[in-house]
Amino acid sequence: MSSPIAGVLQLIALIAALALAYRPLGDYMARVYSSEKHYTPEKWIYKVIGANPAAEMRWPAYLRGVLAFSAVSVLFLYLMQRVQGSLPGSLGFSSIDPDQAFNTAASFVANTNWQSYYGEQAMGHVVQTGGLAVQNFLSAAVGMAVAVALVRGFARSRTGELGNFWADLVRGTVRILIPVSVIGAIVLVACGAIQNFSGIHQVGQFMGGTQEWNGGAVASQEAIKELGTNGGGYFNANSAHPFENPNPLSNLFEIFLILLIPFALTRTFGRMVGSLKQGYAILGAMAVIWIGFVALMMWTEFAHRGPAFEIAGGAMEGKETRFGIAGSSLFAVSTTLTSTGAVNSFHSSYTGFGGGITMLGMQLGEIAPGGVGSGLYGMLIMAIIAVFIAGLMVGRTPEYLGRKIGTRQIKLAACYILITPALVLGFTAVAMALPTPGDSMTNSGAHGFSEILYAYTSGANNNGSAFAGLNADTQWFNTTIGIAMLLGRFLPMVFVLALAGSLAEQKPVPETAGTLRTDKPLYAGLLVGTILIITGLTYFPALALGPLAEGLAS
Repeated sequence: MSSPIAGVLQLIALIAALALAYRPLGDYMARVYSSEKHYTPEKWIYKVIGANPAAEMRWPAYLRGVLAFSAVSVLFLYLMQRVQGSLPGSLGFSSIDPDQAFNTAASFVANTNWQSYYGEQAMGHVVQTGGLAVQNFLSAAVGMAVAVALVRGFARSRTGELGNFWADLVRGTVRILIPVSVIGAIVLVACGAIQNFSGIHQVGQFMGGTQEWNGGAVASQEAIKELGTNGGGYFNANSAHPFENPNPLSNLFEIFLILLIPFALTRTFGRMVGSLKQGYAILGAMAVIWIGFVALMMWTEFAHRGPAFEIAGGAMEGKETRFGIAGSSLFAVSTTLTSTGAVNSFHSSYTGFGGGITMLGMQLGEIAPGGVGSGLYGMLIMAIIAVFIAGLMVGRTPEYLGRKIGTRQIKLAACYILITPALVLGFTAVAMALPTPGDSMTNSGAHGFSEILYAYTSGANNNGSAFAGLNADTQWFNTTIGIAMLLGRFLPMVFVLALAGSLAEQKPVPETAGTLRTDKPLYAGLLVGTILIITGLTYFPALALGPLAEGLAS
């Protein structure tokens, strides 16, 4: 078990690595999305899909591209699973049942990667690599494209054009995600992750007997699973499995991949709007929340009282000894404050307060730093809300980055922040009221309620992690969580793109002595407070019934 000092050292090393990558990657992504040049492989892709990358799109056309592409992706992945038994490299696995195939297709296209199946016992090589891994790239690229469209809304004026969705999608995949993933996969192989296409074979066990294992292109899928904040594991144990995450070094590297693009996108934002200080303010708000959650998680997991906990030196139940409390806590916070969902420990086995911290991280909207793309546009929505609140307090028309925040803008922002709470709380209430979903709960009382609340929080916020005590492979959960994932992913994008279009049409407002300086620490603090207050008012009653009640009772 690692000590608190080891946890602090890991945190410092991680911050240092992210700081080194922040400027070059952020500037590079800004050049990628601002370039008018198209590489030869990209031109081939445009010809195949029949897209004109030079054509500018207004927000309705951009949205149609997002929805059409995602709908086709869901259908393709669904059909691929339904015919798996007839595909080569299926390892003898049968086709996936309709409700589970729908859930998995919705999950991976929505960048959620919720898995209600055992990866090593259900999915063959073709579905894993040609279906699931491909969507890891494409769903991440879609999120980045929508974020860049919103940034262009702030950067442009007197036009409703937001760029070209197909060009943004292809560039994000070809120029950013694929190259970084290749490097990431090589590092993971060097750390001990496996990369092969072997079939099922017998493995001897230490205590006698044998167990069946199959190999796979694990390192390559692991790299994009973390880099694209997807989270779907090749194996059921996810990043707790030694084939996916062999040692503490690979564990720290995977956390680095999770946080890399979401943090760096704040510099991309600052570069594209012409003010790096604005990017630093957003980065500061993200970093304060992330570091604060890490500190709280380590405190509650190291300091939990009780004979078993004191003998172990902390709450070690459900955690891998090779990572310890520090590595597990750092991973848990990073994966739930982003839309990743990968786990290297069982969140259900955390202390009551620890499980609540993971849940609250998702309920914030996964914006610290959030998912690839979705974290940035979610934080920018909250930035608009914070400016609006500041305007109410001083009696001045709110402005952000030279744009007036009027009735239309605040309505769109309000709709954005209301979608996921409505999905989470609505589906949780229905599931608790009906008898059938309750049969899937292996725990009663506050912890059982937390299992249901966590599941819909994870699905609607496109995270994908779960409390391990819930059997989600039922028609009810496969269907309702699938619906929550799709609505939680694409409904917010409607309001984000509509907002981007309305901002791009405006004439810039000149800065005056009364303009709120949104590039200062004071505003970053206001932004953090706004996020915590809005989330607290929304979810506190539900959290009080689940993790808070469990934590206070222990």
